[in-house]
Amino acid sequence: MTPILAAIACLAFVMLSYCGLCAASPFGDCRKCRGMGHALKHDRKGRLKRGKDCRRCHATGKRIRTGRWLYNRWTRIYRAGRTD
Repeated sequence: MTPILAAIACLAFVMLSYCGLCAASPFGDCRKCRGMGHALKHDRKGRLKRGKDCRRCHATGKRIRTGRWLYNRWTRIYRAGRTD
């Protein structure tokens, strides 16, 4: 197998795996709050306390994956353009 063919096969495998992940689990953990939904802060004694709600995920801890967002956008544009 030539190196180019191996690279294409590897890229296709990675792409299909990511599509499967987006189909099976469209929401991933928020990268800002690491899936907790809020920030952690310390009080003056050094104990952890719950901080402010995460603005990126609106305190859910989940964000839609990029691949799923692109698929939803494509589907919305396709349905808007179709005339039945």
